[in-house]
Amino acid sequence: MPPAQPVIVYPAELPVSAARDEIATAIRDHQVVIVAGATGSGKTTQLPKICLELGRESIAHTQPRRLAARTIAERIAQELRVEVGGLVGYKVRFTDQVTGDTRIALVTDGILLNEIHRDRLLRRYDTIIIDEAHERSLNIDFLLGYLRRILPQRPDLKVIVTSATIDPESFARHFSDAAGSPAPVIEVSGRTYPVEVRYRPLVAELPDDADDADDEDASSLPGDADEVSAIVAALRELDAEPRGDVLVFLPGEAEIRDAADAVRAAFASDRSPTEVLPLYGRLSAAEQHRVFEPSTVAGLRRRVILSTNVAETSLTVPGIRYVVDTGTARISRYSARSKVQRLPIEAISQASAQ
Repeated sequence: MPPAQPVIVYPAELPVSAARDEIATAIRDHQVVIVAGATGSGKTTQLPKICLELGRESIAHTQPRRLAARTIAERIAQELRVEVGGLVGYKVRFTDQVTGDTRIALVTDGILLNEIHRDRLLRRYDTIIIDEAHERSLNIDFLLGYLRRILPQRPDLKVIVTSATIDPESFARHFSDAAGSPAPVIEVSGRTYPVEVRYRPLVAELPDDADDADDEDASSLPGDADEVSAIVAALRELDAEPRGDVLVFLPGEAEIRDAADAVRAAFASDRSPTEVLPLYGRLSAAEQHRVFEPSTVAGLRRRVILSTNVAETSLTVPGIRYVVDTGTARISRYSARSKVQRLPIEAISQASAQ
């Protein structure tokens, strides 16, 4: 007896829900569809459900990061009221929660690339969703190029590429059909809220009479401030604001550990406690889940989530009212000369900051 079909509902507050008929029609009528939408539009969690409702049997949904793949699988399973490992599963390095009953499989880009070795035409899937394509990593670029090559041999295969609203037409042109017509682009707006932006330079301003100061006094003048001190100062500034959790973006694990120690020390003597939680890929699943669960700390003033850019896209951390962004991230770069992948710390783009 075949398993019962899940009841598929779409949260009314998500912009993708309002556009689902348009998206479903495009998927039904075209082999490739580009869906452009800002963070918070719901495209990551709702597109697999739209495909499921269209009768697609085996959906691969790629994510750039393991944390995102696991968390999104859990979210989709929750919305469909099923257990992870059944209808909805995920497969990342060292963890495989995909079974014979799985129809929506959240996988990392690298896992899907690895499957090409055993299944050249990816016949295991009838639908492939490439999420966060605008990140343009080496894995994503290779997948986009490879999928374009196998599409003529897989007329039954549907490919959906999701991107931020940054030049989605370039992806549409890449997947032009035999007649030269670009793939359809469906733009979905993100959920918008009033946002106040405050800029705080890392280089502190010198007083007007700094040039006249004696040498012995010059050493006490404010100069370059490191990121950790700037984060603590920003959090102190928020003490005067209404309650609400804070999401702090940092480039990597080492920077998060340093900032966590500094923030805990700075707020240790406060009357109302501040809970500091890290969020990065190498954390255990239990530690990562703490970010998405209600706090158990009594009398909590606020939570401070110290995260890499994994929380920039795909993931929505509940309860966030304030964001502190250091403006840097570890960006994956491939060196053709040395033939190695590097992760240098670079300034983020304006699009990422927004």
